[in-house]
Amino acid sequence: MPYVGGLDGLRALAVGAVVVYHANHGWLPGGFLGVEVFFVISGYLITLLLIGEHERNGRISLRAFWRRRFRRLLPALYLTLAAVAVYLAFCWRAAQGRVRGDLVAGLTYTTNWFQIWVGQSYTAIEAFAPLRHLWSLAVEEQFYLVWPLLMVLVVRLGRDRIPRVGAALVVLSVAIATATALAFVPGDVETTCPAGGGRGYATVFGRCININEALYLGSFSRAGGLALGAAMAMLWRPVAIMRGPLRRRARRLDLVALVGAAGLGLLMWRVTLSGPGRQLGIRYSTVLFRGGFLLTGVATVLVIGAVTHQRTAAHRLMAIAPLRWVGMRSYGIYLFHWPIFQVLRRGLAPELSALRFAIGAVVTCVAAELSFRYVEMPVRQGRLAEWLRGQRRARTARARQRTRALIGLFGAFVLVTSFAAVSVALSDNRCEGGQECDNEAGRQAVDPALTTARTPAAGTTATVADVPGSVPTASTPPGRPPGPAGAGTVARPSVSPSAATTTVPPKRSVAALAVGESVMLGAAPNLKSGGVRVDAVTSRQGPDVAKLLEAIAPMGIIPSTVVIQTGTNGSVSPATFARIMKQLPAATVPHVYFLTVKAPKAWIAANNATIRALPASYPNVTIIDWEREASAIEPELSRSDGHIHLRTPKAKQFYANMIFRAIGLTDQIKPV
Repeated sequence: MPYVGGLDGLRALAVGAVVVYHANHGWLPGGFLGVEVFFVISGYLITLLLIGEHERNGRISLRAFWRRRFRRLLPALYLTLAAVAVYLAFCWRAAQGRVRGDLVAGLTYTTNWFQIWVGQSYTAIEAFAPLRHLWSLAVEEQFYLVWPLLMVLVVRLGRDRIPRVGAALVVLSVAIATATALAFVPGDVETTCPAGGGRGYATVFGRCININEALYLGSFSRAGGLALGAAMAMLWRPVAIMRGPLRRRARRLDLVALVGAAGLGLLMWRVTLSGPGRQLGIRYSTVLFRGGFLLTGVATVLVIGAVTHQRTAAHRLMAIAPLRWVGMRSYGIYLFHWPIFQVLRRGLAPELSALRFAIGAVVTCVAAELSFRYVEMPVRQGRLAEWLRGQRRARTARARQRTRALIGLFGAFVLVTSFAAVSVALSDNRCEGGQECDNEAGRQAVDPALTTARTPAAGTTATVADVPGSVPTASTPPGRPPGPAGAGTVARPSVSPSAATTTVPPKRSVAALAVGESVMLGAAPNLKSGGVRVDAVTSRQGPDVAKLLEAIAPMGIIPSTVVIQTGTNGSVSPATFARIMKQLPAATVPHVYFLTVKAPKAWIAANNATIRALPASYPNVTIIDWEREASAIEPELSRSDGHIHLRTPKAKQFYANMIFRAIGLTDQIKPV
């Protein structure tokens, strides 16, 4: 098989699309489809190489094939893993334990299945995951392990049968696309697995698996592109094409390439992986999972057909030097760009600015060039092995000096990498990222009594006696004078950001219960320090709040003051609010406070309209307008999720003080 520069040009465009997408999804929403282009190219090239080896030698040497693959893939991968481990050991020790599993999965080429198993969503944006992109390399490496074994059987059928096998692979690719379409779960899917499972999730060996994420990352569901590329290799061989009548069809093939390129451009411009749900959570692209991958593969095959014909304008265009340079280093660019981007966006918004993207792109290209020149090529060409065996000796004093410097540099690299490996291996698996750590601290502050009431042992019924520290409603005093605004109105705490960062515990106990979602969970320790009992859960929906109150109301442990925030994670109907208020009658719970919600989601406006209308129907309800008050501390909120969660201690105390003031604890707040 001759070198085809046009394929390197196609690789360059594919990796460029992926890099742009990973920098900022808004710039190229479907840039992730560049990975599918890589799958098709890999299936095509690997199959061509195996067929060519059989024709030259009369056999396929599996040992030689896998040795070549390891030489091609492992050096740059191990360099990437070592660089990430060193960075964590010296610059972010808190994240070592959390990334340890990703490092092991990267070493064993099982990243895609590891991410499926642990629920590490490819669409998650908050967590620091410097090796998330290795899932696609795992899919390809698994293909490299299995496909040669099957090709040994295919070539034994004889050369005349190979085109038939190619046609069968086309059918297989269509079958995979059909199975993926049938397994896909359309509509809204919760961002985390709800208790007991939910729509869009399946339980496998006790693990809650996101079905759509498994389809995106899975080796079987993503094998369609590899199969389509392999089929193309069996039906369209560059050398054979140039010997037949198609060698004179360059212009027609250019038209075919134009159709394929236009299709790829349209798909990458219009198709998205996922977006906000309409009622809750996220919604995965129906177009993508029901034909989008197959269409991408077909468009790629059309382009391959033209760029592998050496007389086409498409070949000449795609084989220009800049594209070939990028294409030849595309593997290193793909490996290095994501960890570099993750470092650049640490603590900032996930969307890279143009300046940070330019910096990341330059650093990535430099790293890829150094890896290609001093690591990948020496290993691929056997120069490193010859040097280690003493077969390549320096002939000049300058060369010997350079060799000694390289030996010293390599020794230092080994020492630093070894230290980093031990450090990562011995580190604790701690929370990582502001939101995750806040949620963990919040769960420690959640009232265990309410947790017990929410999850009684199987076959038992919780009672007041089962709940430590519970106080029956009948004996609960009012606990506070009416709020400043009075029941049925909107409470406007007006807590200035500069004067709401600290508080001292109140001198008197207030029987107040706060029920909410992850926003409230972030401030749970602050609320607890003020004497408020908290039950907050991540990704909690409105019906879950109703179920909690329905569970604890018969126990008589609901106090006279209740604060509720729900509606951030999904749409809440008036019927659900009615269920909630049925458990909070004015006779026993005279003071109910609902917080409005704030998030860049489609359902927020409707939820807030319903919440603000509650006092008209329920005289014991007062509204705390979190949506309005949050504007005063917008910079203190999380930048990675659209300013939803409480990012800083200042924001958490501001949120808690807002609630304290509303329920009558203004005299207990001490300004900074």
